[in-house]
Amino acid sequence: MKTLEQIIAEKLLQIKAIKLQPANPFIWASGWKSPIYCDNRKTLSYPSIRSTIKIELARVICENYPDATAIAGVATGAIAQGALVADLLGLPFVYIRSAPKDHGLENLIEGELKPDSKVVIIEDLVSTGGSSLKAVNAVRNFGCDVVGMVAIFTHGFSVSEKRFKDAKVPLITLSNYNAVIEEAVRTDYITEEDVAILQEWRKDPENWDPDK
Repeated sequence: MKTLEQIIAEKLLQIKAIKLQPANPFIWASGWKSPIYCDNRKTLSYPSIRSTIKIELARVICENYPDATAIAGVATGAIAQGALVADLLGLPFVYIRSAPKDHGLENLIEGELKPDSKVVIIEDLVSTGGSSLKAVNAVRNFGCDVVGMVAIFTHGFSVSEKRFKDAKVPLITLSNYNAVIEEAVRTDYITEEDVAILQEWRKDPENWDPDK
């Protein structure tokens, strides 16, 4: 029987929410060269997959953060899925901007978040953890307790793991980098040679360059 992380990995690869191109790397917004690209917003266009992710995120929250009183989604990727999960759980929902609005009330958190709320933050993707923990700080600075974060996928970078540990934020993800690679090998999406490249990249993604 497949594990949840394998099932989610299979679905993400199936709809090309995750693409692997070891021989023709992507360029991330940060400038990093990467053999993997992830856009989990694609899952919203597939009702059955969207529903599976919603249900599993909600299950993780119920099992691990039963005292949660509010759900927050990180803009923009986790807004829709966060709202779906909050609706399923019957909890208030807000979303967190990457920067305050430059007009009106200049909100960083959109919606009504009550002080002292116990918040679970939902992310679509965790890479280095920088933007995710920026959202955590926004909620904490508002006077609320972040009881944990739940995400669809993580690259599993060591820098990210250290940041979450230092920030004392429990992180649970539905799937991860290793599960995606295993599933990609099983379906002949990639070869064993590709696996070596993908594992090498994750050791030092910031400086990885296949042309060197």
